[in-house]
Amino acid sequence: MTEPVPPAPAAIRAVVEWYAAMGVDAVISEEPNDRFAAPVRKPDPAARSAAAPAPPPAVAAGTPEEAERQAAAVARTAPTLEALRDALAAFEGCNLRLTATNLVFADGTPGSRVMLVGEAPGRDEDIQGLPFVGRSGQLLDRMLAAIGLDRTSVYIANVVPWRPPGNRTPTPQETASCRPFIRRQIELSNPDFLVCLGGAATHELFETSEGILRLRGKWRTYDTGTRTIRAMAMLHPAYLLRQPLHKRLAWRDLMALKAALDGSA
Repeated sequence: MTEPVPPAPAAIRAVVEWYAAMGVDAVISEEPNDRFAAPVRKPDPAARSAAAPAPPPAVAAGTPEEAERQAAAVARTAPTLEALRDALAAFEGCNLRLTATNLVFADGTPGSRVMLVGEAPGRDEDIQGLPFVGRSGQLLDRMLAAIGLDRTSVYIANVVPWRPPGNRTPTPQETASCRPFIRRQIELSNPDFLVCLGGAATHELFETSEGILRLRGKWRTYDTGTRTIRAMAMLHPAYLLRQPLHKRLAWRDLMALKAALDGSA
């Protein structure tokens, strides 16, 4: 029987690079592996007689409502955006922090008239620690430039500040544990206009399940906690990369935002 020929190093490297480009950041084995579980240590027979009682088993995570209450108690104590970032970095109520490379808190200028909020960071954002820096971020930069804005004149954040593994959708509990932080972030940034990018961010901040194509382009109000501001949903740049024909809808929404900034709408 002919022995199988192992693949060439160049072929292996090409496969690994393709996995990285596709967002694969973990290898799944045939047996389940709980990466969040504490390592199991074998008991030391010599110290068995003096060993302390075993700690109780870890308590299972609570409901999304409990996660949100826990996060709200932490978020409301932050008096500034800097303090909020520090509180979020130390917050242990969302397990996404254990698998992410960086906390992706914000970019741009706090206090700008326009604040944009997406759903969660992707691979490029996780590496750089900044929101919207990949392909969709580059498109967002061009969209902003079309109406005379750039990253120095807006403030950008995400509902979830840590990248979910493999760019999967955040779970309801993960989102709930981050929701109070983004609401406090909006309150402290205090923009005149809030723009929700994509259906996920829109559903979280507008508390609606209506489709993004129905929600986009319509002005509504958002209570920041200190005042009521104008808010609008727009199509996410990543969606526009997949559906370029819908860029015409995004252009209409950008024109509506520009008119509002100019005071003519």
